[in-house]
Amino acid sequence: MPDQPPPAGDQFVQSLARGLSVIRAFDHDHPEMTLSEVAARVGFSRATARRFLHTLVELDYVRTDGRTFALTPQVLRLGTAYLSGLALPDVAQPHLEQLSATVGESTSAAVLDRDDVVYVARVATRRIMSVGITVGTRFPAYATSMGRVLLAALPTEELETYLAEVTLRPLTTHALADVEALRDELAQVRDRGWAAVDQELEPGLRSIAAPVRNKEGTVVAALNVSASTSSVGVDDLVGAALPALLETAARVGDDLALTRP
Repeated sequence: MPDQPPPAGDQFVQSLARGLSVIRAFDHDHPEMTLSEVAARVGFSRATARRFLHTLVELDYVRTDGRTFALTPQVLRLGTAYLSGLALPDVAQPHLEQLSATVGESTSAAVLDRDDVVYVARVATRRIMSVGITVGTRFPAYATSMGRVLLAALPTEELETYLAEVTLRPLTTHALADVEALRDELAQVRDRGWAAVDQELEPGLRSIAAPVRNKEGTVVAALNVSASTSSVGVDDLVGAALPALLETAARVGDDLALTRP
């Protein structure tokens, strides 16, 4: 179920929030839906869902064959403004390519968006997940190495709010299922400056991540190296790839500082 809009306030436009929730209802598992399915996903009546869907059809964000609805490529323009104003993807991409060539594994960059990590750049050496990862892919932050790096860097008050509100849904039998265990893990990540996740996002996948800092020292993104369990053990991955990953993250941070006043 897509995220529900926050409580209405004086400056809150509920109709905009509802329209965006309809767009978010479509995802990898629900690329095409009937009116009834959309209404059920977002918790609207059929009449309300119909009005929003047909408005989105008129604006060319949604297409329909008369029975089902699906997003159009026009939706990508909603994210283009963010990405075009964010120097990180352009800065990180060549560094990720060099890192991938050095370690022989897939590399990515991500930022934190509320409770999720969002991929903003990626170099894939092979398909290592059942779900294809592309720019814009989102995963729960607690289940990923990049997410843990970003969560560990949050100010104490923000992190405590996150831990008080998060619902852990273990995605594999290897995953952390307890908030206190996650709290301890994030403390370790903060102390050592990097994170490792072994088959917690998906069986057969392990990764390590490091923070990217701006010139003020604030963590603004994370980079990772991910690999199949069949190709490398977690200790071997750390030993072989961590030095290059940390160096790459530092270089991305340095380059970001040059792109912004």
